[in-house]
Amino acid sequence: MALGTFYLYFPGKLELFTEVVIDLNRQLRMAMSEGSKGATTRLEAERGGFRAYFDFIARNPAVYPIIREAWFVAPDALHLHYERIQAGYTEALADAVEEGEIAPVDPEVAAWALMGIGEMVGMRYQSWPDPDRTTAQIPDDVFEACMTIITNALTPRKDTHE
Repeated sequence: MALGTFYLYFPGKLELFTEVVIDLNRQLRMAMSEGSKGATTRLEAERGGFRAYFDFIARNPAVYPIIREAWFVAPDALHLHYERIQAGYTEALADAVEEGEIAPVDPEVAAWALMGIGEMVGMRYQSWPDPDRTTAQIPDDVFEACMTIITNALTPRKDTHE
């Protein structure tokens, strides 16, 4: 593309970078939504959404470096990235709490915590160099360990003080 053509669409590199972050976010949210589609319980939706998240990262390994770079280059795009994910997640968790399907957790705090699990586990097991790793897919045992943690955190408990 000619430089003049570039500037017809983007005033500068920062705007282009911001659009890349926004587009990655849109693609990621769409993938997670598709992954949880058809789930009949919140825990099924978590499983499908997390699987879709990790699969997306495997197919798009530049996501983590781009999002990390946004911290320095385009903090507003970084905030938008996380806040868009969190908003939908919080709403879904609030519905599940209201229906008694999951433990009575603060949906916003739970959304951020669950996002942290996905991001940190994905970064560690999919993005860090590992000479023994032969695939970008998250190992099945790691995925199942995440699901155990999430299930234990969200499953309603009987009140032991009744």
